[in-house]
Amino acid sequence: MTSFKEAIFDSPENNPPYSRHSLSDSIDKHELDDGGDSVEYPNEDEVGSLRRVPDAVPWGAYLIAIVELAERFSFYGTNVVFTNFIQRPLPRGSHTGAGGLHGQAGALGKGQRASTGLTTFYQFWCYVTPLLGAYIADTHWGRYKTICVAVGIAFLGHVLLVISGIPAIIDEGNSMAPFIIALIVMGLGTGLFKANISPLVAEQYQQRKPYIARTARGERVIVDPTVTLTRIYMYFYLFINLGALTGKISMTYSEKFVGFYLSFTLPSVVFLLCPIVLIVGRNRYIQSPPTGSVLAQAFRLWRYAARGKWNVNPMKTYRNFTAEGFWENAKPSQQTLETKPEWMTFDDQWVHEVRQGLKACTVFCWYPIYWLTYNQLNNNLVSQAAEMSTHGFPNDVLSNLDPITLVILIPLFDILFYPALRRFGVNFSALKKITAGFMTGACAMTWAAVVQHYIYKTSPCGTHAADCEPPNVSPLNVWIQSGAYVLIAISEIFASITGLEYAFAKAPKNMRSLVMSAFFFMSAISSALGEAFVSLSGDPLLVWNYGVMGVLAFTVGCIFWWSIRDLDRQECTEIFANIASEKRDGN
Repeated sequence: MTSFKEAIFDSPENNPPYSRHSLSDSIDKHELDDGGDSVEYPNEDEVGSLRRVPDAVPWGAYLIAIVELAERFSFYGTNVVFTNFIQRPLPRGSHTGAGGLHGQAGALGKGQRASTGLTTFYQFWCYVTPLLGAYIADTHWGRYKTICVAVGIAFLGHVLLVISGIPAIIDEGNSMAPFIIALIVMGLGTGLFKANISPLVAEQYQQRKPYIARTARGERVIVDPTVTLTRIYMYFYLFINLGALTGKISMTYSEKFVGFYLSFTLPSVVFLLCPIVLIVGRNRYIQSPPTGSVLAQAFRLWRYAARGKWNVNPMKTYRNFTAEGFWENAKPSQQTLETKPEWMTFDDQWVHEVRQGLKACTVFCWYPIYWLTYNQLNNNLVSQAAEMSTHGFPNDVLSNLDPITLVILIPLFDILFYPALRRFGVNFSALKKITAGFMTGACAMTWAAVVQHYIYKTSPCGTHAADCEPPNVSPLNVWIQSGAYVLIAISEIFASITGLEYAFAKAPKNMRSLVMSAFFFMSAISSALGEAFVSLSGDPLLVWNYGVMGVLAFTVGCIFWWSIRDLDRQECTEIFANIASEKRDGN
């Protein structure tokens, strides 16, 4: 009979590409000292009593994170100056768009509503195209090749963007056409990239079963792959924000003091780091080959499970579809030789994986409202800063408080906050974190609404503060915006990072890009919803804009928790029950 150790550790599905000894040695040496080749798995009592710690992050994951850092530098380094490029007119006497120390950079002069509309469209496009990237990767090319093609497409878009920022093109009023084409091309490359880079980084860690190790102090702990996955995505997000931070700060000053041609060219140069790292590290990456499209088969499975559960009463249909036993009649083990369809070539486990993937997608359906609050960071909050006293700072430099906060807080959450919760037995599950993300996002919008209210009270232009030119702006110091950016950053740790982790953890192996793209697609829906609020994105309605966003985030956060509280309880129970049952079955 196969032992528990052989069944779990020697299974090809769960065995990482390193030896048992290197598995124990892969733990951070300052933290753990396993002390040998033997692998010990937790029993039921240990599952409930021992502290859980993360494993070490593989080097392949760091290489992929560097690619993401360069891509995010280029994305945010250009995106951060779009608002001024579109909204503000070319400063008097300037050919490059630079505004100088006491002026505002600008080029096209199309106004705040046009700026909000175009940047919202760009966000929408960037998060629709991941669906295409997921299909191509899962069906034809695999994640690595799709990422390489995406990098090539995005670079072409960068070239067009640089052309739109050339001083002669701006002077002649011909920047709009190459700029819009650049947005479309870059958005396509970004979408193909985003659908696959997040699953690829998590796939570098192959261990899927928890085991016991000892710390240097002799404490027995459980090395938990779930906690490790959280760590991987925390630091992946840290790299994202290091790229965003350096790109935003350097490009806002480039725009203000040199011109848009420089703030579009430098990110394009940094972007060239992506193909270099991809090629140099190609033999170090763990790559999942394409397995063909399973979307049609998953839909066929769902349709088979739904047989006999439709009803003219919509509420009864809903109860049937959400009942615990919805998938039971679709499991291969429940079929006979006569009733089993020819297309049912999978096992019960795959049915369970599809069920989990669909559950994750239903959780993501709430995200568009969350992203509405986050998207204020890319346009309206930048415009708000220009209505206050900036004391020589570029108005769009304040948006860097978001990545700065993330760079500071992500290690603190990983090293102090989350471990402290685990030590005290607090189960701050993924779904609880997402709920907390909604609430902190609502707080950020409340802060922005209060600031806007006082801008209208103190601005010489009253409720048309955007019409005031420097130095005739509100005397309020621009740094009072800080609270909104810090709260948005905290909400990202709770909602955005956890969403990436949840998408990867719940997706079937051959649908990971697809489920990840479904997560990103929620941001596209949010951008489409954002277009409906463009009418509020201008004076004198901006207090209403932020207030509505805050109320929506709080209300939906409450409804979200009410709707998934049973799922949260079930998932928390399953985590420990699965470990215990594996130990019991193995023995």
